Amino acid sequence: MQPIFRTDAKQPPSIDQFKPLPAGEGVLDEATFKTIEVDTLFSIINHCQTKAGETALYRSLTNPGCHLETIQAIQASLEELDSDSRLEHSVRQLIAKTAEAEASLYQLLYGTFLGMFGSSDNPDEFEGYGYEQYRKGTLCIVDLVDGLLALPKPKSAHLSELINRAQKFSQSRIYALAKGPAYITESGVKTQQEKSPWVPALRFRPTLFKPVFISVLIGLFLLFNMLPILEWMKIPGIVRNMAMMVSAPLLLAYVPVVGTFDRDSCIYKLRNEFRQSADLQNLFEVLGQLDQLLSLKRYADLFASETVFPQMRASEQHQLKLKQARNPVLAYNHPDYVGNSIDLTHDRMLLITGPNSGGKTAFCKTIAQIQLLAQLGCKVPAQHAELAVADHIFYQAPEFSSLSDAEGRFGAELKRTKEIFMMSTAQSLVILDELSEGTTYEERLETSIHVLEGFYRKAVTTILITHNHQLVDYFTNKKIGQAWQVEFVDNQSAQSGPTYRLIPGISRISHADRIAKKIGFSKQDIDKHLGGET
Repeated sequence: MQPIFRTDAKQPPSIDQFKPLPAGEGVLDEATFKTIEVDTLFSIINHCQTKAGETALYRSLTNPGCHLETIQAIQASLEELDSDSRLEHSVRQLIAKTAEAEASLYQLLYGTFLGMFGSSDNPDEFEGYGYEQYRKGTLCIVDLVDGLLALPKPKSAHLSELINRAQKFSQSRIYALAKGPAYITESGVKTQQEKSPWVPALRFRPTLFKPVFISVLIGLFLLFNMLPILEWMKIPGIVRNMAMMVSAPLLLAYVPVVGTFDRDSCIYKLRNEFRQSADLQNLFEVLGQLDQLLSLKRYADLFASETVFPQMRASEQHQLKLKQARNPVLAYNHPDYVGNSIDLTHDRMLLITGPNSGGKTAFCKTIAQIQLLAQLGCKVPAQHAELAVADHIFYQAPEFSSLSDAEGRFGAELKRTKEIFMMSTAQSLVILDELSEGTTYEERLETSIHVLEGFYRKAVTTILITHNHQLVDYFTNKKIGQAWQVEFVDNQSAQSGPTYRLIPGISRISHADRIAKKIGFSKQDIDKHLGGET
């Protein structure tokens, strides 16, 4: 798993550094990631306070876990935060405090300090020598570790493991350097424990105020320019004037000389140690994962309807059972959102028919997004949920061919279907929004039958959205899979339209005229435009 904090990075952690893995290498591929609108899902569930947490959450969405033990451990930690308000409050306070200082840490790690007279509009460049960024940045590290170690002792294994990693970091060299003092020697930066008392070393103080150095300079200035002893020693006036001419510029040069030395020989050296540290990388993981936990909990707490922890299991075949499942995005602020149930614990195939705008695609995205959230360890919007861990989630949506597709739309979509077929296993969840578009009805029916039979023989959990009721008839006659349709009320009533519920059966009505009238492009609308019927 790619870390949040990269030792070779030139900028702070960012969601831009993570993308879905190629098809077959991770749970999600890029096409599925886009189709099920994971970026929109991220914007809804992201309640992280730190950049590290936000990056960790996005990483989890691009490459969700597929190990049951890890998923269950995260669930257990979220359950503990649910039940232990004192622990949750303490963690939330610590993360909030860290979020306030996090920017200074990134400024220290990645900023450029321009010195006394520098100025820039570049957000990565800062006036001064970096003293303020160093003090606040290292304090952020120390306060985070000390705060983690002061938390009430958690019981769940995942939270305990995160605290143990913080404990380990508190014994590290990087923590000692951040806490200080740090010493600059000829052989490099040393902690107080590493520095030999017999080796010359410069103790770094992150401030321009160096008491000993300033005292020496002032003493020399007074000695050569203002003390009566000089006259008693009969030192010629010209010598005293020359001494004044030399010592006065030394005082004026104090700030740039000392500041530049501290920046180049101390702050930059120390920050390079921090940036290249595997221990600090590990601490960022602790921060990111804690903030991610709080974000997932906050999402579930704020959801407009009921959420539950899904019962997760490892299985040789994928299974899912959802009761009154609601879309994780669309239902977030809508308590009246219509829920639907599905049970694919035994059947391997679900065929959904019905007119456009009835809710077929929204339901299928609901299933994919719930599977994704479940594998993050998060609560899901449903009254009850049982899910097997999926090794892959594939979602194929209709595509339009580009000029570079020599095979046209049919060939482009068939390539995607082939990719999914070859990569999927009995532990995969595959959702297909129409099949074999861009060819004749007879060829579409024949090709779709061959494809679906192939998935069925591989024992892949397959959900198909289709308008082809003859295709559904073929499989129901063979007693393969379940056939569901979207429910519509009486087309002649004042309340005509979809209920957004799925019911058993096969839809044989298109409702195309209703949709055409809704958008103002029915036969009557066309005739009216052309000056025909009014």
